Amino acid sequence: MTLRQLPYMLVGMLAARRGPTPKQRTIRMRAPERTRERLLQAASREIYRTGFQSASLDTILATAGVTKGALYHHFKNKEALGYAVVEEIISPDVRRTWVRPLLSVKDPIDALIGIVQGLSVQPDVVCGGCQLNNLAQEMSPLDAGFRERLETIFDAWRDAMASVLREGQIHGSVRRDVDTRDAASFLIAMVEGYGSLAKNAQNPKIIKTGIKNMAGWLTSLRQPSSRKRA
Repeated sequence: MTLRQLPYMLVGMLAARRGPTPKQRTIRMRAPERTRERLLQAASREIYRTGFQSASLDTILATAGVTKGALYHHFKNKEALGYAVVEEIISPDVRRTWVRPLLSVKDPIDALIGIVQGLSVQPDVVCGGCQLNNLAQEMSPLDAGFRERLETIFDAWRDAMASVLREGQIHGSVRRDVDTRDAASFLIAMVEGYGSLAKNAQNPKIIKTGIKNMAGWLTSLRQPSSRKRA
């Protein structure tokens, strides 16, 4: 070692004694969170591809690039992982698509038509189906944990639409004779029904037809005077 190298060696020794820097500590603290997020994303893709019951933990681990020990550090079993997918991936996706766009809207009918017309008609999405509906069909008859969590999502979706339709009635843009909760339930049934038909037929044209029909039905909910202005 030369005299020129000595200061660098001393700096390294002092840094080692001080321990990790704040940045290093932050990285270490966030590593478990990143591992958990990778597991959730990998599980979500695998469940969407095969269904929950057929989902392979080995495939999930390989996709996430983590060990089985890391999996069981974050989730006590496969069911807990599935519940987390529902709560942390599917639920936020429904809120992002169906709830947030309805906040502080001027015309609820226009807003709902806009959401419906924004539904994906991409073949891979149509042929895979709605992840919420897929799990509801598969797991609700079998597992109360799934059923209750999925019901919470459907309830929030329905409540958001019913609420904005009630606001429309107050402001005169939605017909007063419309039962807003029934209308919201019917729209969900149409969205998921057309989605199921398109998935079964593996045909995006069914979704395109459904979007047209749903938009027409939503238009029929307008007050006649509001319909003329629209």
